[in-house]
Amino acid sequence: MNLSIVIPLLNEQESLPELHHWIVKVMQSHDFSYEILFIDDGSTDASWQTISQLSTENPNVKGIRFLRNYGKSQALHAGFAKAQGDVIITMDADLQDSPDEIPELYRLITEDNYDLISGWKKKRYDSVVAKNIPSKLFNWAARKTSGVHLNDFNCGLKAYKNVVIKNIEVSGEMHRYIPVLAKNAGFNKIGEKIVIHQARKYGNSKFGMSRFINGFLDLITIWFLSTFGKRPMHLFGLLGSIMFMIGFLFAFYLGIDKLFINTSGRLITERPQFYLSLTAMIIGTQLFLAGFLGEIILRTKNNEERYKISEELGTES
Repeated sequence: MNLSIVIPLLNEQESLPELHHWIVKVMQSHDFSYEILFIDDGSTDASWQTISQLSTENPNVKGIRFLRNYGKSQALHAGFAKAQGDVIITMDADLQDSPDEIPELYRLITEDNYDLISGWKKKRYDSVVAKNIPSKLFNWAARKTSGVHLNDFNCGLKAYKNVVIKNIEVSGEMHRYIPVLAKNAGFNKIGEKIVIHQARKYGNSKFGMSRFINGFLDLITIWFLSTFGKRPMHLFGLLGSIMFMIGFLFAFYLGIDKLFINTSGRLITERPQFYLSLTAMIIGTQLFLAGFLGEIILRTKNNEERYKISEELGTES
């Protein structure tokens, strides 16, 4: 199979028939073998009924329905697990991503041998103050922190080799950082393509300013995990050991001073330096234990079920 098109959605009933027709038109004009995976992330409108109808009309349409809203990352994770195509395309369901971009994205993966191609919505039709400026700031911080030089981490239109999506874990709200996850997994040929951004035709955006705040927090998380996630003791153990040694040496000095140098001076417990050294040793011990517990958790953790699927259409093995 040439293509798997993974489309997470929430309350996009109006746009689904038009998006499906557009994708099918592109697939047929380029003679692609394909599947369309709609992941309904707990919609409260008639989105699932629309997906069911499309699946009846077109056997290439498949669907996954969550019991409730779990988030875009979980929807992508479910779609990636079921995707069978050589190339996987992700796109949003709101018609702001153009299916006409798919053939060129496919070519870049199959002929130019990229592992991942990320879309860049260079010209946007969103609010300048509410979305464009925060997005530029967010993308700048993501580039500096991750070392992945993309202009638009948030773009939902991306293309991947099958092997990429089968070897990364998309959890929490990490869908923004799939290129970073791919790089950390060893897939280094990551490119970018300018894509058309269209104004929203139906409904309202499901994302507000909070996504940028969460995005920055996730950026810190992914930096930490990529640097110390496999060896938490390397950070916490090192900091803990340094803090403990500073506190211990300071306390040792105070003891020597009291016993041999200034024997008639104040009691050690009357000196503020004593409490500073004691605090340093306690904090150092706690940091060391945090690293130790992190190592234990890392070795004994079980993968939790992060979402519950209510229904599936055409995806059963």
